[in-house]
This record gives sequence, structure tokens and C-alpha cells, in this order.
Amino acid sequence: MNKKYGYVRVAAVVPELKVANTTFNTKEIIKEIKLLDKEGVQIVTFPELCITGYTCADLFSQDVLISKALDSLKKIIDETSKLDIISILGVPIVCDNQLFNTGVVINKGEVLGIVPKTYIPNYGEFYEKRWFSTSNTLRSKSIKLFGKDVPIGIDLVFSDTIDKKFTFGIEVCEDLWSPKAPSVEAALNGATMIFNLSASNEVIGKYGYRKNLINMQAAKNVCAYIYASSGVNESTTDLVFSGYAGISENGTMLVENNRFDLKTNHIICDVDIQRLMNNRIKDISFMGVGSNNTYRVIDINLKDKNDNLLRTYDMYPFVPSDESKRAERCKEIVSIQACGLAKRLKHTGMKKCIIGISGGLDSTLAFLVILEAYRMLGISNDNLIGVTMPGFGTTERTYNNALTLMKSYGVTIKEVSIKEASLQHFKDIELDVNDRSVTYENTQARERTQILMDIANKENGLVIGTGDLSELALGWCTYNGDHMSMYAVNVSIPKTLVRYLVKYFADTEKVEKCRKTILDILDTPISPELLPPDKDGNIKQETESVVGPYILHDFFLYHFMRYGASPDKIRYIANKTFKDMYDSETIDKWLKFFIKRFFNQQFKRSCLPDGPKVGTISVSPRGDLRMPSDADSSTWLEW
Repeated sequence: MNKKYGYVRVAAVVPELKVANTTFNTKEIIKEIKLLDKEGVQIVTFPELCITGYTCADLFSQDVLISKALDSLKKIIDETSKLDIISILGVPIVCDNQLFNTGVVINKGEVLGIVPKTYIPNYGEFYEKRWFSTSNTLRSKSIKLFGKDVPIGIDLVFSDTIDKKFTFGIEVCEDLWSPKAPSVEAALNGATMIFNLSASNEVIGKYGYRKNLINMQAAKNVCAYIYASSGVNESTTDLVFSGYAGISENGTMLVENNRFDLKTNHIICDVDIQRLMNNRIKDISFMGVGSNNTYRVIDINLKDKNDNLLRTYDMYPFVPSDESKRAERCKEIVSIQACGLAKRLKHTGMKKCIIGISGGLDSTLAFLVILEAYRMLGISNDNLIGVTMPGFGTTERTYNNALTLMKSYGVTIKEVSIKEASLQHFKDIELDVNDRSVTYENTQARERTQILMDIANKENGLVIGTGDLSELALGWCTYNGDHMSMYAVNVSIPKTLVRYLVKYFADTEKVEKCRKTILDILDTPISPELLPPDKDGNIKQETESVVGPYILHDFFLYHFMRYGASPDKIRYIANKTFKDMYDSETIDKWLKFFIKRFFNQQFKRSCLPDGPKVGTISVSPRGDLRMPSDADSSTWLEW
């Protein structure tokens, strides 16, 4: 399962430790490796100099300690030789008459390679140059260890023999903090995972700085960064080590441990290498850098031994998961939307905007964004012409909410019924008045767009589109109807995010009447209201009963476009993410529906009006989605 979908299970361990007691430390390391192998971990890293302890100081000059460290390494190799797990250990190694602080990679009873530390600190409380040499002084390419020649150097990457995207590199502690980290070259030579064996002491403010550094390194190298640092059992003569461990993927911290734990602890995560590779393929600036060095590739064999997925995915990938930051993110999104419109108004010299107000979520968001742009430009609200256009499916609730919303904000209100014009058009094209086909629906949508366009001509204003990203992905819009406008402010806002943005406006609205109206709009079922209501006057045509749940479609869209995930992988992670909401048959049904419509509705997206890009996903034909209108979806459906 893991390699099929691009996952590798990795771990970072902070072991309980006794300084200079290699026997105790070795037992802890072996115990953890065996435990993690049972947990399905494929690669694990331990902290810097974990076999001896980082704070041995001048004891590193003692032959006894160095000899015991090698004996311990051999014991760990022998004790774990039957396991499939790859382990990375911090060991002092003598080579070329020098002592190096290294990361040693072992698997199946062998040492696969040794990577020495490059940047040796010699400041403040760190005097490593007193004991260790930098990799820059290493002359040998291999070292005789336990009777075998073992590659040594910073020019090593470890790569799966079958699938080369599963490749990792190593750097040690201070290497990360340097302006020219070895991990950069390793990444450019194919490493999608970087393991850092560290010994980072704790002082006030360092936790946040270090976390940001790890995330930034993972982001700029488009890789997973697995970090393990020495724990509180190191010597506290002058320093305290917290034992921090973190796993970051492309700049997002997936999992962290609890610092300041006296006992052995670890973190495990399934990193998504397939996702990283998709990002690299699209990121020409990353691959365009090129490497100055040729790296030696060490073959590894990552065993496929997991049939479960530890990783979790957000149900709402477009919505900030951290509620404390949600309002800040919503404010930023609205600012992007409003600034885009403000620039267009400045450029055209126009003050008037025309918008159709239905009493639904999308038009409400666009309406409020226009008012925000007006606030930025100092334009009074009466320059906004809100048009309500009741039709055959309009309910009393949405009609009243539309009017109340416009009155509450002091905009210019126009009401134009589309019933008579639509009936005349049915007659003109010989459509039975009782017909409820797509022609019946689209006639109304195009009639509304014509009204808005003509009012815009008359008033010298711009028609502002209300359609959102989810509708465009599904092609759930009427071609040359609600599909068309003169500027579309919601064009890259998915349906699941629209709701949060409208809620943000409600939460920040000081006028109770305005707030109450927005909240009622939030509670209204999503509908185009193109079919007559039921006998009680309630909305009969609920969109999600026809096209499926937007929470699923936005999830599909995010993983399909952002990471190029295959349909079977999307289905796999959707089944895990929504296991308590939808059964697998339901997910299959709507995933197939999404794929079919995404492909066969591309012609609508090929001629979209301008609109601001807000997030990482856009379907603009001038930007993020250059897709042929005639692409066949068969291959994706078969997959």
C-alpha cells in the first residue's frame, strides 16, 4: 500500500540516555528500533551522537569512548539484522586520522553509508571544533568498518532500488542552521527526505525559531524533513536539551513530540512522497537550479509492509484548520478579492457595480466584497446597484433576504421579474411551458445575465460575477448565463470556503440587522432556484442533491489539482477522511461524477472573465489551468 500511493513511514526518536554510557544507550536504541519495526516504520532517525551522548566533551578524546561507540554500533547492527527497518544513528567515527561527528545508516546487518557533519560550531557554549573535524577535511571516499568498505562523505543519497523517488539524504544539526546547508545539494540530487540528527539546546524563543527553520528547509527543498534532537538526559552542566522531534512536509509540520520528556519518546508519520514529487515536477524554479556536485547513490530496499495509513487529511482543505487564525485568513482573502476589484474600478474609471442578488451565499459574498472595495476607494454604497430578479423558483425567504440585505447596506435596489420575459422566450423557441428540462432552467439564468449586462451599459458600470471555484470545477453554471460577467470576485473561492467568509462578515458586522440577515442566508439551502418551490413554498431544487456534497467535491478538487493525485489515491484518502460521514459507494459515485464533469465542462472554463486568484488553486485559462476542452476522462475513470 505505502509505496503504491507514495507513502513512506518515518520516525524520529529521542531516547533516554546516560552520558558516555554506551551500554545503556545501546539497549534503548535497540529497544526502539524493534518497537518501531513492529509499528511499520521504514526509516527511523536518532539524535546526534546518540550512542555516546552529545555532551561528552573532552571524553571524545578518549580511546575507550570511541572504541565502545563502535562496539555498540556493531551490537545494534547485529541485533536488528533481521528487521526491515532502516536506522540512522549518531556515531563518532575516525577516518583520515580525524574524528568526525556522523550519521550512520544501517539496514539488514550492514552499514550502508556514513555522512559526516559539515558545519562544526565553535561559538558560545559550543566548542565542537575542539573534538571534531568538518567534512571539508575528509579525503577518503570509503572507510573499512567491520571488515567491509563503507562509503563515507556528504555526497551520499540513499535511494530505493525499484522506485527512485524514495530517496533520502542526511545532515547533522548545525548543517541546518548554515546558509549553505548540505540538504540543498542532496535535494537537488534527488533526495525527497532529509533526516537531521541534532543536539539543539533549549533557550527562550528557540523552539519557534527552530520549527520555522525546519519548515522553511522542507519548503524550499520541496521535501520531507525529519528532525530528532538530544533529550533532557544530556549533561546539564551549562545547557538543557529539550529533546525536540518534528516531521515537516513541504513546509507544513505534520507531527511534533512533547519536549522535556525524561523517558524515551518518538513520533511516527507517513510522509507523502508522491505529493512532493508532483510539486517538484511543477516547480521549474526548483529543478532549474541544478546541482554543483555529483552525488553517489546508495541502494536501499524499502519494504512495503503497511496496509494502514497513519496520516490524516483535512475534510476542508481550503479552510484554515486553526480556528484562532481563521478570522485573520478570512480577512486576508477578502482583502485580495476587494483589492482586485478596486484596481479594476480605478483602471476603468467606473464607480458603479451591478450585481444580481439572489439571497444565496455566493451573491452575498460578492456583494460584501464590492462594499469592501468601495470602502477602500471611498465610494459611497449607493453606487452599487443590487438587482433582484425573481423567477419561477424564487422563494419568499430568499427574496426577502435579498431585499433586506440591500436595504441594510444602503445600496441602490432594482427589481426586475424574469417571469414574463422567460415565458415569451419559451414561446419564441417553442418550449412547452410545463417543460422542466435544462433549457427551462438555462433560459432563466441567461435572462438574468442579459438584464445585468444591459443595466451595466445603461449605468456605465461593471457586472460583478458571483460564481465560485467549486461550480466552475463541476461546470455547474449556465454557459453565457451566470458563467459570464465583467469581473468575477469569487472565481477562486471554493464553496466550502464561501460559507466561512460569509460567516466572517457576520462575525465582524456591528449592525445587528445586517448580521441577522447574513446569518439567515447562511442557514439557507444552496439552490439555483430555477425550478418552482414545493407546495409549502420551500426550496425544492437543492444543488447538493443533484451534484453531490460540496465538501467531497472540494476535497477531490484540492488533491486532484494541487497535487495531481490519481483517482484511486483520492478515493483511498477520501474513504479514510470521511469514513464517519459517507460510505465507499457514495464516495465512488461522486468521485466519478467529479472526474466526468471536470473534463467535459472545461469548455466553460476556457473563456472565463477576469477574477483574482486567492489560493493555490485556480481554473483560469490564463493562469493555473491550461487544459484542452476536448480532453477525454476515460483514463482517469479507468484508473
